[in-house]
Amino acid sequence: MTPERAPYDVLIVGGTLIDGTGAPPRRADLAVKDGRVAAIASDLGVSGGPVADLVIDASGLAVAPGFVDLHSHADFSVLDAPDAEGCLRQGVTTLVTGNCGLSPFPAEHGPLRDLDRFAAAVDAARPAVNLAPLVGHGALRAAVMGQERRPAEPAELDRMRELLAEAAGQGAFGLSTGLIYAPGSFAGTGEVVALAAEAARHGLLYATHMRDEGDRLVEAVEEALGTARASGVRLQISHLKAMGPANHGKVAEALAMIDAAVAEGADVACDVYPYTASSTTLTSRLPGWALEGGTPALLERLADPEARERMLAELRPAVGRTFLPEGVVIASLPPGPYADRAGDSIADLARDGGVEPAVVVLDVLAAHQAQVMIVNHAMAERDVDAVLRHPSTALASDGWVLRAPGDGHPHPRNFGTFARALGHYARERAVVPQAEAIRKMTSLPASRAGLTDRGTVAAGQIADLAVFDPAAVADLATYADPWRYAEGMRHVLVSGVPALQDGRLTGARPGRTLRRAS
Repeated sequence: MTPERAPYDVLIVGGTLIDGTGAPPRRADLAVKDGRVAAIASDLGVSGGPVADLVIDASGLAVAPGFVDLHSHADFSVLDAPDAEGCLRQGVTTLVTGNCGLSPFPAEHGPLRDLDRFAAAVDAARPAVNLAPLVGHGALRAAVMGQERRPAEPAELDRMRELLAEAAGQGAFGLSTGLIYAPGSFAGTGEVVALAAEAARHGLLYATHMRDEGDRLVEAVEEALGTARASGVRLQISHLKAMGPANHGKVAEALAMIDAAVAEGADVACDVYPYTASSTTLTSRLPGWALEGGTPALLERLADPEARERMLAELRPAVGRTFLPEGVVIASLPPGPYADRAGDSIADLARDGGVEPAVVVLDVLAAHQAQVMIVNHAMAERDVDAVLRHPSTALASDGWVLRAPGDGHPHPRNFGTFARALGHYARERAVVPQAEAIRKMTSLPASRAGLTDRGTVAAGQIADLAVFDPAAVADLATYADPWRYAEGMRHVLVSGVPALQDGRLTGARPGRTLRRAS
């Protein structure tokens, strides 16, 4: 005789529900059945009430939707770290990947050359969290044109549009650009508008790492908004910031421009990570011409005295303005003569070597195959606060490291973003109220990405849930000690399956690659 199944799979009782909409917290119990929220009531956990296979006592704890990281690069790391412990310990259940114009697909060759093949590889790895992929403009351009620094020919642009449409048909959630990164930086506005129009035709989001986040921030915002106006696409301005002391305060004008565009009828929003340092490649400091042809060509130029002197001449004016040597810290790099300097700044290396900072940049790149990541301290706290407070701003990590420990000194945002927003910015500094912080990491990013069945706690929604101690949730990762998981997260359910329970990984990995319905 088959045992009778319990009415519910999971009951979460005694907790304070913060439902992701921005509504005030309220006392409520939740029931989960077949991966979805089946019931919400104030008395599900009373004696003699409904039974479940698992009952979670959430007394003294907050219950929220699983957090949606709107800006992640985990598509390049999830296959090596599918347990995604760093995400689960922050309450993150869905990662929107393929940002900054960078995605593993499309590619001319290789096992991940389109979204279907990428998704199959991810799903075979059984990730603990979900991925919602965007397709990168840089990947589109590289697949069609390689690393050539020139405008696309009409036939090449048509092929990029075809590949974008194919990705949309396979379930991509959007298009992204990285207009400071080669080869995306080689494209003019017209090319971007044409691809954004194709994205709009398929109902996709357009997320952009703008062309400049320093001296020409305002002009870059205008380009992004102009692209949205010309194409009709929904626009997401990625990690809005102002780099360098001379540009601090410019985010106020950028936010006002966003508000004006929205008032005109555009669909525009932005996101932010709650730190005053960014992280990127050291090559992003170089002029565009130096990057044409990819890494092999760059290494040849670094070895050419004439090309090297030209690079130095163009790099020097940024030093002390948008490139602060004392704030540019080596995060990671492959083996070579500077391998023991991860965690040191460009200023440290310049002093030790008795050379100017611009020379250090080229020396380090040449010595390590141009594969150098940095943490860049160049933002103002008041700007981060201003962007975070804005009602259209979502929280996002811009991270890619999913598991600790590891090598180097990566940005602490990989392990701390969402806990830091709840602890440091909401609880300790009251920059935003707790319920608003939750909205910025749940329903707001879910709605931007088009994840209609996630981001809120409501009957019928997917049971991606985060249960945490609001008095204890905190980020522990620091710039000096970045390999530390956040604390305070007690239980995390992904599609109704506990992946973190009583603060420990369960071994369940119920995530998958999500597909946008066409």
